[in-house]
Amino acid sequence: MQGKQLGVVLVVLGIVALIYGIVGFDRQTTMIDMGGIKATATEHKTSPWATVIGIVALVGGAALLVGSRRGGS
Repeated sequence: MQGKQLGVVLVVLGIVALIYGIVGFDRQTTMIDMGGIKATATEHKTSPWATVIGIVALVGGAALLVGSRRGGS
């Protein structure tokens, strides 16, 4: 039963990491700030590590779920 629960947790974490890696995040930085004038730039960044970790967690979780299903039968 523990393998099944761990598999579900890994699958969910893998999906979340994949979404985070694909969607990314926006980072706003101030370029110039003089008196009343302020210029900012928005950078869109994605994390390749989140995608890799998501794939590994998803595959590992699926393997645990399949393994626990075969072992439990």
